[in-house]
Amino acid sequence: MAEVGATAARPTLYSYWRSSCSHRVRIALNLKGLNYEYKAVNLLKGEQSDPEFMKLNPMKFVPALADGDAVIGDSYTIALYLEEKYPDPPLLPQDLKMKALNIQIASIVCSGIQPLHNLTLVRYIEQKVGTGESLPWIQQQIDRGFTAVENMIKGCAGKYATGDEVQLADVFLAPQIFAAVTRFQIDMSNYPTLAKVNDEYTRHPAFEAALPDRQPDAPTSA
Repeated sequence: MAEVGATAARPTLYSYWRSSCSHRVRIALNLKGLNYEYKAVNLLKGEQSDPEFMKLNPMKFVPALADGDAVIGDSYTIALYLEEKYPDPPLLPQDLKMKALNIQIASIVCSGIQPLHNLTLVRYIEQKVGTGESLPWIQQQIDRGFTAVENMIKGCAGKYATGDEVQLADVFLAPQIFAAVTRFQIDMSNYPTLAKVNDEYTRHPAFEAALPDRQPDAPTSA
């Protein structure tokens, strides 16, 4: 593990290339135009349990962000911190109704979808139930969440999930959709609005640069 801490000039992101939670924060940092240092934490090697990393995130999850003397170990909190400290360009609209919608969608992803198929839970299901048994569970949880979000945005989506500007909902949806398609065999034709906005994500430079296979710790075969 690298030594804990951030340089004075830029934030340091502790990340794992395939983590959708880290993926969210990479998008947010890119959208804010922030130059940051990337430090890899290999989850498969158990580096999240390194005592130095646990000083950053006692929960032993990625990501963690060190920005000066601020240390934050939760992707949702990091996104809100970045929004407060670096407000331009904004990720939350001024309109209270749309702001609440963005926060609600982000919450659905980070509490109602992703935690239900994280690595720890998947390993537990495979050990207790049987090899291959985790995939139907994962697909069920993603479908429940995507169905809810599809219904929430189909009347207000524009180029992106809640309008024609990238906002917080997009920061959280893009990695979840990417993982759903590339890892969990989800057919996005069941969610046409989400599929449409996802097409825009694939063309946006901030989203492209945050993709898992673009990260320095990604395997060359990724």
